[in-house]
Amino acid sequence: MTLLCSNGHTNPADSRFCCICGQALVAPKRSADKLLGQRYHIERELGQGGFGRAYLALDTYRFNEPCVLKEFAPLVQGDQALKKAQELFEREAGVLYELQHPQIPKFREMFRAVDGESDRLFLVQDYVDGRTYRSLMNARRDEGRYFSELEVLQLMTQLLPVLDYIHKLGVIHRDIAPDNLMLRFDDQLPVLIDFGGVKQVAAIASQYYNPNHPVPALTRLGKVGYAPHEQMERGTASPDSDLHALAVTMLVLMTGEEPQDLFQGSVPWTSKVDLSPHLTQIFQRMLSPRPSDRYPSAQAVLQALQSTLSGGTSGYITQPPAPTAAPSPSPGATATPTYAATYAAPTYAASPATARKSGAGIWVWLLLIPVILGAGTGGWWLANRLLLPVDDPSSPGVGAVDETEPEVSSTLPPEEQARQAALGERRRQLGVDYALLVNLTNQTFFDRYPEQRGQTLSDSPEDADWRSRWTAIASEWLDQLETHLSPAARQRLGQFTAADRDRWRQRVNEQFVSSRALNDLTDARFFHLWPDQQGQDFLETPMGQVWQAIAFDYVDAIEQGAVLDEIVLEAGRFSIDLSDRLEPGDGQIYIANLGEEQLLRLSLQAPSNSTLLSLYLPRPTPEQPVLLEDAPDTVWAGQLPQTGYYEVVVVSRHGEPLNYRLSLAVDNISTTPIETPDPDEEPPKN
Repeated sequence: MTLLCSNGHTNPADSRFCCICGQALVAPKRSADKLLGQRYHIERELGQGGFGRAYLALDTYRFNEPCVLKEFAPLVQGDQALKKAQELFEREAGVLYELQHPQIPKFREMFRAVDGESDRLFLVQDYVDGRTYRSLMNARRDEGRYFSELEVLQLMTQLLPVLDYIHKLGVIHRDIAPDNLMLRFDDQLPVLIDFGGVKQVAAIASQYYNPNHPVPALTRLGKVGYAPHEQMERGTASPDSDLHALAVTMLVLMTGEEPQDLFQGSVPWTSKVDLSPHLTQIFQRMLSPRPSDRYPSAQAVLQALQSTLSGGTSGYITQPPAPTAAPSPSPGATATPTYAATYAAPTYAASPATARKSGAGIWVWLLLIPVILGAGTGGWWLANRLLLPVDDPSSPGVGAVDETEPEVSSTLPPEEQARQAALGERRRQLGVDYALLVNLTNQTFFDRYPEQRGQTLSDSPEDADWRSRWTAIASEWLDQLETHLSPAARQRLGQFTAADRDRWRQRVNEQFVSSRALNDLTDARFFHLWPDQQGQDFLETPMGQVWQAIAFDYVDAIEQGAVLDEIVLEAGRFSIDLSDRLEPGDGQIYIANLGEEQLLRLSLQAPSNSTLLSLYLPRPTPEQPVLLEDAPDTVWAGQLPQTGYYEVVVVSRHGEPLNYRLSLAVDNISTTPIETPDPDEEPPKN
């Protein structure tokens, strides 16, 4: 938990005063026990943000998944002024909604909530379970240490592709600082939060629509010392403005000094931090007072960093900055992460105490940077594709394979070179993304050999056995992906996002199938193949890409009727028996258009404890989301509460093929035929 002051600065939960501006902090109170928008349960107030209050909430439509609600409450007077401000807000929020990147909290929706006579406007975005880099820096400062050059290099290579992505979409963050970068606990990746665009809307509204309470220079957003002078003085912002703020942020993390101390006085900043000469030059250019002298793009900075790393920066790759204490679990139920796109190439993290000293100590960075650059030389093609219809085979980039795989080292023995070359050729033939394969292999490698975590895998003879094991695991993964995924799904591995899952839900909804049923089939196959993932929060890990690839294939199977049957009772019949056969990990969906208050009896005959049975409503509600879900029960009977298409899902959890028989019987038949609903007019099934 963090506290926000009225200026939007993030502070640790136990702070009494803001660590940035010194403002006294008030501990947030738990809001009233009620649902906003008939959906969001407020857990607590997080603080005062740049354009209103922020709340931690649980989404009751997503199994109490935590999220953040930001209330838009500009300081304006009059209905007309508020309406204009809300129009500006909706336009800016629409831009943010298009951002689909794994290191940006997804903006889910906007909604209005009527509370008494007030009409409140909220923005919903993903909850990030982590700590700000401000908090991490303060914790290190208390221990007398700061971020190293290699840690900063790693952080920059993880953040610059994010900036490149938003800049190509015409979005400028405007407020990059340690407060607005978070280290996410589960994958240890930096996340970019609190975009300045929405804050600017509140600022413009307050300045121009509240003449009785003028706020000077509110549109000139950014933090003093971080944002360049033209942004603070004239309110103009461009990609190089974000790069300026990024450079300041990195130097603050390395020195623990705020910009007003770092850049003022007689001692130049270059004397306060120990940097390699080339990285010093990069920072000097990023910090140039003249915008025209700065790097024009994040991609240009990445190119400059590549020459820095290939120039032989000394030292070992260290682990990303970690919390000083074990992370507490996310509030509420386990979240379903909403983003998974690309993953960086392997960074075998090593602490100085455990790293093997090797001449190849920097090879990890040389492997990481080409992957990022290779994905960006075409304008970071994946990022630019995220807003295109991914399911359209004619879309640019669909099926393209990441060709950033490094050349096989000539220092390896000839037979090992041949094995690695053959592995790379097979990967290309199968269309599997290189970075994704590396990450899947890493995950399995460290699960099998936990003692290797924190070790740097070199190309020395001493590591030959470990390299052989790693290569064998990579080959196993290619076997699995070839056997269980379609070519189209394999080619999209590493690219699936929450936007894809939203599109899949819409597509199956048109078949009167819910995302619950789709997930049932996907889970059955995924957990049959990888039972060790049961109970794991894997969706935003490389394994999550495999799960989504299975779901991708099932969407096609549902549309083609391969795993979907409609039950239609002929006139005069009140029951039907259906028989089928399931392979291990397979499932089948049945839909039936039934009426409210009809009595239904459902019976499944199958080997004991071999199946899971679900019965889903046409329109789930918070009070009654399902009638039966993932139950080992084989019988359900009761009165139906709604009219519409009910779903019956049968999945196998048996290790062998099984035969089953499904019996459905209804009575209280209406004399009026039940009208078949129009999918376009039906509320979403979720």
